Amino acid sequence: MASTAQPDTVSHPTHHKALQGLLTADHIRYDIAISSKKRLLEELAGLLSQQRTALDKDTVCRTLTERERLGSTGIGGGIALPHGRLNGINECIAAAIRLKEPLGFDAPDEQPIGLAIALLVPADAAKQHLQILAELARLFHDAERRDKILKAPDTAGLVALLA
Repeated sequence: MASTAQPDTVSHPTHHKALQGLLTADHIRYDIAISSKKRLLEELAGLLSQQRTALDKDTVCRTLTERERLGSTGIGGGIALPHGRLNGINECIAAAIRLKEPLGFDAPDEQPIGLAIALLVPADAAKQHLQILAELARLFHDAERRDKILKAPDTAGLVALLA
């Protein structure tokens, strides 16, 4: 009787497809010294706006800042997911900054963050927006994987773990 063993993919679904194709090495900054939440959002806005010529950095920053005013996007465990919906884009874009020193970010666990992954989605993509955020939350809920991501030695390692 032939074996019907399947590869191990069914029992271990990949939770990290959320950023697949969205986050590339040129959209990540590593070991950046940033002194405030405001500066971090400005840096992320700069990285996001570089991805589309039509994007204005100030508009992107305002979008991230307005969302942050509703409540911290720090999710705990040293991670923040600043995000927002924006008119004028037709697909999701992402950027990440790995901080040189942890930064207070009003996360629910009161721990400073070491990694911020920013996400912009089209204004009318509410469902997709929530799906990506849910996938990221699941990815970072796994303490072992989160620890590996936070300790990734370089941009390439971070991309491999995230995307």
